[in-house]
Formats: sequence, C-alpha cells, structure tokens
Amino acid sequence: MWGVEATTARNGTPLVELIPGQSFTGRYACARKDRLTAKNGSGYLSLELRDRTGSMAARIFREADRLGVGFERGDVIAVKGRVEQFRGQLSAELEDVRKVDPAEIDPADFLPTAYRDREELEGFLEHLSREVHHPGYRAVTEALLFTGPTAEPFRMAPCTRNGHHAYIGGLSEHTVAVGTLVTETCVLHPKLNSDLLMAAALIHDIGKTGEFTYGAEIGLSERGRTLGHLQIGAELIGVAAAEAGLSEADRDALLATVMCHHGTDALRLRQFPSAEAIALYRLNALDAQVKTALEHGLT
Repeated sequence: MWGVEATTARNGTPLVELIPGQSFTGRYACARKDRLTAKNGSGYLSLELRDRTGSMAARIFREADRLGVGFERGDVIAVKGRVEQFRGQLSAELEDVRKVDPAEIDPADFLPTAYRDREELEGFLEHLSREVHHPGYRAVTEALLFTGPTAEPFRMAPCTRNGHHAYIGGLSEHTVAVGTLVTETCVLHPKLNSDLLMAAALIHDIGKTGEFTYGAEIGLSERGRTLGHLQIGAELIGVAAAEAGLSEADRDALLATVMCHHGTDALRLRQFPSAEAIALYRLNALDAQVKTALEHGLT
C-alpha cells in the first residue's frame, strides 16, 4: 500500500489547488460513482470527487472492478492519482482508492459550512438566549442549546439537505436569524409573550439535531426518515421541560408554539393556538423563504 495515513494527515491536497500533470494523494467525498465501458470494451469507473473547495471528475481504468467493490457513492475515499486535462476540463486518473473509516472523518472537511463566522453566531445565540427571562423557559433553552446532549449536534446540523441553509452550521445561522426577527417583532407588538416566543424561536428546530447523518454528504437518520424533526423536537422539549420543572401549562404553550412553526396544516389544526404561534410561523417562513430565494433563485 502507499501510506494513506501518512500522506493524508490533513486530507491531502485541496481539489482547487490541483493542476494538470500533478500527482496527488488525499481524502475526498465520492459524490458520484458509475461503471462505464470504454471504446475498447473494457470497463472503468467514472467518479466525482468533492471537498470543501470544489469538485473534480475522476476515472479508474486499472483494476476498476477490484477497487470498485471497496467503496460506494457517499463514502469518503483516500485516493492516489494524477491530474490530467480531459475534454478541456481537469480530471483525475486514479491508481488506488480506499474507503476511509467513518470514525476518522470530520464531515466539516467535506461538506459546505455556514457562511457566517461560527464565533459570531455563538455570540448572537448567547445574547438571544439571555432575552428569555422566564426561569423555566430559560432553563429549557439552556439545556437544549448549551449544556445538554443536543448542544454539539445543534451546532453541526443544517436546516435542510437541499433547501435553505443546507450546510454545516446552517441551523445555528437560521436560528439566530429567526431569534433576531423575534426581537424586532416584540418591539412592534409588545402584547406578545416575548419569553415564550423567543424560547420557541431558539428551539423550534431542535429536532433537527437527530434528523441528519453526516459523511461524504448530508443524509437522513432512521428517526429523521420515520418521525421527522417536529416529532423528535417535541420529545426533546418534553424531556427538557420535565427536568427544568416547567409547569404543565407553560410546557404546553411552548410545545404548541414550536409544533406550529410550519403552519397548522401539518397538524391538521383549524387555527393557531396563540399569537406567538402565528408570529413564529411567519418569522420562520420569512427567513427560510428569503434564504431559499437568495441561494437557489425564485421559482
């Protein structure tokens, strides 16, 4: 073997830095894998390699079948090859490929990440959480966002796989945006229960901490596929509320607001349970839809 562990200590050469004629080694996400047939009748593999800097087509001609059984689309692979120019585009011809143990992977090396600075987002999140003055709601938000087992997954999670904020840290970015909109809305409408609305805004997507998997691409967990983030979030909030000693009335008000943030049709309700629920629904949609338009255009 050719020493993958030694030569890819930092995941090897970023794709954006590769030039024609350069030999390279590295770890990349396998975003596509197709078995094709060359003009001479021999089989080869056509791949797409991807890292945070971009993507590049790659091919395996020698021992394609033997190497191909060792990895699949969606895996992170350690490769050795040479960059060529093929039909006016850069392409890598690979000599060797090995699937990387998922335990060795930092998904942030292969997946897109939040545009905003993570420390800046963290500062905004802490500031917004201090706007929740109700002791019970404050305890629930702190447990879910800062001290409990969902704190780290919250900072990793995207909002969606292919829609708005579809990148590592996207959930933090979206949550901060919605929380900021809540602050302004409560100034305009002082009759709103600002503690309830802010707490609900900060944890409305907490179920997304259990919805996704991470590797060469963002996938859906089994619970994410079968339950979805609303149900997962309701379970997490219920546990945090019990541990915080939140009263039944306050817990129900918080859950009702969170569970309606995609509208009442999803719950088959005829109306929103509160003005706070209406506000969260509208503010969540505002950020999500504007972000979608900016990233993917108007459809």
